[in-house]
Amino acid sequence: MRLRLFITGGTGYLGRALLRIAAGYYVLGASYLSQHPSASPHIDWTPLDVRDPQAVRAALVRFRPDIVIHTAFVQYGPDLVAITAEGSGHVATAAAEIQARLIHMSSDVIFAGERANPYTEEDPPDPISAYGEAKAVAERLVAAAHPGAAIVRTSLIYGFDPIDRQTQFALEIAAGLRSDRLFSDEYRCPIYVDDLAVALLELGETDYAGVLNIAGAERLSRYEMGTLLVRALGHDPAKIGAGLSADLPVRRPRNCALTSGRASELLRTRLRGLREVLAERS
Repeated sequence: MRLRLFITGGTGYLGRALLRIAAGYYVLGASYLSQHPSASPHIDWTPLDVRDPQAVRAALVRFRPDIVIHTAFVQYGPDLVAITAEGSGHVATAAAEIQARLIHMSSDVIFAGERANPYTEEDPPDPISAYGEAKAVAERLVAAAHPGAAIVRTSLIYGFDPIDRQTQFALEIAAGLRSDRLFSDEYRCPIYVDDLAVALLELGETDYAGVLNIAGAERLSRYEMGTLLVRALGHDPAKIGAGLSADLPVRRPRNCALTSGRASELLRTRLRGLREVLAERS
């Protein structure tokens, strides 16, 4: 019997990858958007506003999923707290009520990024951005409502079909369509969207509870990441300039590298670095 999988943010970048890969599950994709992709034989759709706790509870009670993967968020705007923070609490509360396994997606930007060493699962959040603070609040709400949940901290997500927005941004700079620079002093552990999606599905069938870092194996600056991807996609990165986020008037997290050793021991899925992914595509 196929497990029942409920995915919030089903029209988002990670959500779409999960839906594409989850062929072995009976899936309900949820999205705030009124227009959904055409359903495949294993995927149904439901509209869902995670700001509404009654609507969240009704959707989960009706579908009765075995596993919930909560990917829905916004990064800025007036609904940042209501969706990214409080909405996560609503999903966690409903998942706990029906005893569903919950995978909650968090972020590396819950950290200030002002130290040299990578962050581990034991490091407490110390966000310096509104988005980071919303994600940190979400972690606290999820842990309180659903102690058995896995809280996954990840990094920049990239992919090729379709191209992610970070890579598209770098391509537009390389093409001369933008005059922006990519920061050479901001470090992350970018992860290939398919690697992340497979890892999350695998994690969903474990009983791991608490924080787990799932990020790529390679620490790269935004500048290094952008130039590597642009070149791999057949374009010249010569027009991409390097800039320093330290020069900006607003503080940004700079070294948000995550150590994913615990996930590598727990999961069969290989969490590849960017250069390894590109080498295997060529």
